[in-house]
Amino acid sequence: MEHSTISLCQLATTSKQFVRRLATIGENRLELLAVEMQEERERILRAFLLALGVATFGLLAGMALSAAVAVWLWAWSPVAVLLILAGIYAVAGFFLHWKLTGLLRNWQTLSASLEQLRKDRAGLETILA
Repeated sequence: MEHSTISLCQLATTSKQFVRRLATIGENRLELLAVEMQEERERILRAFLLALGVATFGLLAGMALSAAVAVWLWAWSPVAVLLILAGIYAVAGFFLHWKLTGLLRNWQTLSASLEQLRKDRAGLETILA
């Protein structure tokens, strides 16, 4: 009887320690997730504002350059000038679309949190196996 009481007491103590460690690990992972969410939000906002600035000033520069080229070559052939400019803009648009799809395809959100959760799961599987 004494042996089973000690065994139950050890089991209860071990279970409490395990639950505390599990809660601490969960708390740490949630804090990591919160930090990563904040970093992602700031990064997306910064990228959006930079993209907006690039688009604005790129549009202004493109309009000024287009007007200069059109005025300069208008005597040669107005239709050819406009077609060449449209072709250049189309190529630039396709290139930017290609770059954007590549960026979106390789985007990894919360990668550190997911990797840490995978390590935790593997560790728990090793302990419980």
